[in-house]
Order: sequence, then structure tokens, then C-alpha cells
Amino acid sequence: MKVKEVADLVGISVRTLHHYDEIGLLTPEDTTESGYRLYSQRNLSTLQQIFFFKELGFPLKKIKEIMESPGFNRNEALEVQRNMLLEKRKRMDAMITMIDKTIQDSKRELVMSEKEKFAGFDFSNNPYEQEARERWGDKAIDESNARINNMSKDEQKLLGKEFDAIYNKLAKLRNQSPESAEAQAAIEEWFVYLNKMGDYSLDVFKGLGQMYVDDERFTKNIDKYGAGLAEFMRDAMAVYADNKK
Repeated sequence: MKVKEVADLVGISVRTLHHYDEIGLLTPEDTTESGYRLYSQRNLSTLQQIFFFKELGFPLKKIKEIMESPGFNRNEALEVQRNMLLEKRKRMDAMITMIDKTIQDSKRELVMSEKEKFAGFDFSNNPYEQEARERWGDKAIDESNARINNMSKDEQKLLGKEFDAIYNKLAKLRNQSPESAEAQAAIEEWFVYLNKMGDYSLDVFKGLGQMYVDDERFTKNIDKYGAGLAEFMRDAMAVYADNKK
């Protein structure tokens, strides 16, 4: 199938398919002598897989990394994606039910208790903290929380200012090479800052950088300081960790 036929079939733009080709995410099986891209059945299966990952919030760079991994298994990926989508549907169904009840409550068709109005929300756990615990264990996180809790309000305020200063500095450097002297000096400040709150080894530091890109929640918050900052920090943290070992 030619690129226009594929675009019409799946409901995306030709430009999107060109972009996927340019970044090496979906390379057409063949190209005609006149330069037309030709997509095979295998290409279409790959495209479907890409869409499943996108629906679950994976960025394109991470999708490419996963699908190019030597251990990638399409059927296993489909099982994982199915389970993730079922969980997503479960959460969405709960939220829709609560919205429907809220509409009825606003129309005085039923009366919701104050507890029912917030039944679909759960702020009891910090998702960032939970994921960090799962990846690196409890020790570093517990030590970090304990140190912050033991600080005075002024010390915590000063720590917050230091955080902003480091991120603003890194944001100004994000278009430089992550290996540059300036970038490495700034990322070292981030490493020192983190170790004021916990015990972050070089391996943990490098893993944290990767998480900035893998998890769209982190990427979104970090990139508020400047588009592309999360990726820049990931690369700079990896260089720093490797050089310091």
C-alpha cells in the first residue's frame, strides 16, 4: 500500500507517516523507483502496535526503544497492553458513573453524600513516590522524606529556591550538548541537590534520568521549564553517571 492509502485506511495524516519513517519508528517495506513508499502487512501490524502504545500514553521515542529491544515479543506486548487498557477502562467507568450521579445531583434527581462526590478520586498515594519505591526500593525515598520533614520551614523554602535555580539553569543549557562542561557542571549540582535529601547512587541517578522521559507525567512537569528539558537531563545524567564510575 502507498502512504496515502495507509493514511486513509487508519485515519492519520501522510505527514505523520513520513515523520514515523524519518525517526525510524516505522520504515516502509519498500520504495518504488519513483520514490513512493510501499507499506507491507508487517508494516501495518507494526503501526497497530504503535497506536496501542500511544493510546496508553507512551511517547514515540519510548515506543521505538521498546519495539527495537531484542527481547520484544509482539504477543506478550499485546497481553500487557490489553491488561493496561482494561485497568484504564475500569478507572474511566468509575469516573463516568460519578459524573452521571453528579449531574443527577445537580438536577436534584438524587442526593449525593459528600463522600460519594469524591468516591472516584484517590489522593492517598503519591504516584511519583510509589513508582520510585517500586523501581529503587524504600530506603532512598524514606531517607529523603525523613530529611525534608526534619527541616525547618525556612530550610524547606531555601531548598525549593535551590530546586528552581538548578532547573532554570539547566533549561538555559538544554540546547547544548549534554556532554558539555557547562551541562555537566549543572547536572552535578542536581546530583548534589538530590543527595541532600536521600542516598542517590550513580546508578539510581541515571535511572531517574531515564524515568524523566519514560514517564509522561515527569516529562510534562519538567518541560514546563523548557521544551525538551527532560530529554536533555536524561542524557546529561547518563553521561555524568558513566563518567563518574
